[in-house]
Amino acid sequence: MQPAATVLFQGDSITDAGRDRARPDDLGRGYAAMVAAALPGTPTVLNRGIGGNRLVDLRARWDADTLAHRPDLVSLLIGVNDTWRQYDSGLHSPVDAWEDAYRELLHRLHDHCAPRLVLIEPFLVPVTAEQWAWRADLDARIQAVRRLAAEHDALLLAADGLLNQAARTAGDPARIVLDGVHPTTLGHRLLADAWLALVTDGA
Repeated sequence: MQPAATVLFQGDSITDAGRDRARPDDLGRGYAAMVAAALPGTPTVLNRGIGGNRLVDLRARWDADTLAHRPDLVSLLIGVNDTWRQYDSGLHSPVDAWEDAYRELLHRLHDHCAPRLVLIEPFLVPVTAEQWAWRADLDARIQAVRRLAAEHDALLLAADGLLNQAARTAGDPARIVLDGVHPTTLGHRLLADAWLALVTDGA
C-alpha cells in the first residue's frame, strides 16, 4: 500500500456502519474503520457506504461517490438488499440484470482510474427459518460476484462462507450477524481481518 494511496470502501449499511455522513472523513464503526486503523503507512481512507442501498442506488451515485475520488483501491460490498427487498417489499432485482449493472460499474471504474479491486461477496447468516428461503436468490448473486472478480482480476473476499462458518463455531449465528445481515462487532472484526490478509497477500 503506497503511503499516499486512496482507499475507498463502497456499499450499503454493512459498510456504512453508522458513519456520520456530515463528516466526509468519518469511517463508521465497522470493518472499514477497523481496516483503516491497521493499514500501514498513511493512506487516505474513505467510506462511502450508505445504509439501505441496492445496486440501483449505488449506480445513481457512482460518479460522485466513487469515480470523483480517483481511488487507488476500491472495496465493494453490495447485493444483500437486492435480495432482502424482494422478500419484505416486493422490489424485484433479477440477478442477470443485476450482474450486468454491476459489470457496467466496474468497467466505468476501470476506464476512469483502473484501481485495485476488492470485491466482497454479499452474505447472509440466517437467524430465522424464513431467511433460509432467501438463499436461492442470494447464492446466485454470490456466484455473479465471483464471476465478476475473475473477469476483472479483483481480489475476492469470500465473506459468506467465512461468516457462516464462524456462526457455526460460535454456536449462535446472532453472535456474528445480529439479524442475519448486519454483523456484530465480532463479525466486523472477522471481515476486517480477512480483508487485511487478502490485500496484504495480494500486494
